[in-house]
Order: sequence, then C-alpha cells, then structure tokens
Amino acid sequence: MTRAIENINVDSQEILISPKALKEKIQISDAARKTVNTGRAAIENILDRKDHRIFIVVGPCSIHDTDAAIDYANRLKALADDVSDTLCLVMRVYFEKPRTTTGWKGLINDPHLNDSFKITEGLHVGRKLLMEIAEIGLPTATEALDPISPQYMHDLITWAAIGARTTESQTHREMASGLSSAVGFKNGTDGGLSVAINALKSVASPHRFLGVNAEGNVSVITTAGNSYSHVVLRGGDGKPNYDSVSIAMTEENLRSSGIAENIMVDCSHANSNKNHELQPLVVENVTNQILEGNKSIIGLMIESNINAGNQNITSDIKDLKYGVSITDSCMDWSTTEITIKKMHKKLKNSLFDRKV
Repeated sequence: MTRAIENINVDSQEILISPKALKEKIQISDAARKTVNTGRAAIENILDRKDHRIFIVVGPCSIHDTDAAIDYANRLKALADDVSDTLCLVMRVYFEKPRTTTGWKGLINDPHLNDSFKITEGLHVGRKLLMEIAEIGLPTATEALDPISPQYMHDLITWAAIGARTTESQTHREMASGLSSAVGFKNGTDGGLSVAINALKSVASPHRFLGVNAEGNVSVITTAGNSYSHVVLRGGDGKPNYDSVSIAMTEENLRSSGIAENIMVDCSHANSNKNHELQPLVVENVTNQILEGNKSIIGLMIESNINAGNQNITSDIKDLKYGVSITDSCMDWSTTEITIKKMHKKLKNSLFDRKV
C-alpha cells in the first residue's frame, strides 16, 4: 500500500467565494466610498502635518454582535461630529483575533461563535457591517491579520493595524506594503522597538510575493510600498511605553532610522496593564504631553464598548450580555464619551502649530 505524502493532516478543503464576487454581491455605495476616501485623506494629512488634528481609533476589542456594533457606531458618529475640529474619530472594527494558543478567532472565521467556522458567511457579515458603518459616515479601522482577507474588505477600511504578534512577520510586512490605507505597526510583545522599526523600513519598499487576486487566483503580487506606515506603542513585557521618556526614545529611534516621527499610542494592552479602567489615565497623560509641546504623537487607540469589562462565550450566545466584549476588557460608552470630550476640551485651539 502506497503511503500518502501530501495533505496528510488536512481534513477538508472548501472553495471560498472570490473577492470580486463578494464585492459584486455587496457593492460599495457612493456614500461609503466618500467616507473611506475622506477618512483616508484625513489620516494621511495628519501624518503629513497638513491637518492639525489627532486621530483616535476607538471601539470594541472585537466585533461579535453586529446589532451592538451599529448601536456603537451611531453613538460614535454623534461624538465624532462634536469633536471634529480637533479630533478625527475612527471606529475600531476588528474581525480577526490573533490567539496565543487557541480561542475564538473572530467574526469572519466563526460568525456563530460555536466553532462551526462558516467563513463564507463571516465574509458576507463582515463586509455588510463595514458598509453600514461607512454609510453612517464613520471611517473604520481593523487589524490586517489574514493576508487574504484584505482583498474582500479593504476597500471599506480607512486605517489598518499590524499587531504585536505579526509585526515581525515578513508575510504581513509584504501585505502591508500593498494596502491602500495608512497602517500602524505595533511594537513587539516584549516592548522592543526594533521589530517595528524594521517593519516600517520594509513596508515602505516595493515587494513581490504570492497572494490572491480579485478573482481568487493565486498570483504574484507586486506592490509599490506604503508611505503611510507608522509605529504604535502598546507597551510590552508588563511595562508601559507611553510616558514622555519612552516617547522621546521612540522619536530618537525613528529619527536615527530615517523614519518620520509619527507615533500612535495604544491606551490598552500593557500601557494600561490590561485594565480597561486605566485607559482614561493614559489618554490624560498623552494629552498633557501634547499640550506641553509634543509634536510626534499623532494618534491614540482606545478599546471601548457599550458596556464595561468582558465576558466568556457561553454555550447559548443568547445569554451573552449586550455590548460587552468577549475578548479583551473595554471601558464603557459613558467613560469613552467623557474621556474624549475632556481631551477635546483641553486640546481645542492648541494644535494649529503642528501643521507645516
């Protein structure tokens, strides 16, 4: 008997809908296209210092309930309009979750939260949600985790992140070099900057790599390089790195590497010791640094939901609490609104000298 030599550990293979076919089924509307274009231009202008504002990526750690996501988006849109002269708000809409070992991988992989992995359905749900949020007039942000999924979604995305676990990945650097939006690279999980600095150098350059095209065919992808990449400080190894000394050291590292001094601060993760209640203190500290003359901090990231904390997935998802994260803990809407309005009040009329 001849022993098999390929696909030994593969149980099944399912052909997915192509990116082109999904986009034809859920076509981007004129209103959504305008939101994406306006949001991308705003972030690029902030990075280029043509826009004096600070941009804030704020929203749930991950999306698992689309109704709650739309509820949150409507609240955030009203707040975004109120603070738009000083702050540019972008909704965090994360569909894919990197796992240290195992666990729920996100709405695209497992939309029913029961390990059924209806990925085709997840792609439809995710694209429809992004469309609805963009039609509200709110730009969206996500983590680019799977190298294929941007072909399905990225025309509806304003800003993307590469997470701490994947910043060192050559695959993700190559992918990011071809993304149509600005992209933030987080520092490593150990808090070190070197992998992020190397990533920023890499992503600004052209690349050639294997990927899929709009028809879903395996292709050689050639990119031009992404000139709107920047670092995201999220702390690491149990220590924060948003303080003024850490910011100054990051500035020096970027400067000596010939990279624009654009720094975003993630107020969650190690910067708040994974305690959602400490995020407002991080926002306040960073706001004070800006007031004191810092010009390198261009953005913040905040994990926020309708209600505070987090919860475990239950056997019956109907038992889940509304608007509560099933991944990392988030601060509630009331605290989010107070924190952002306080930042707006402090910085209003104080940022115009940041323009070049």
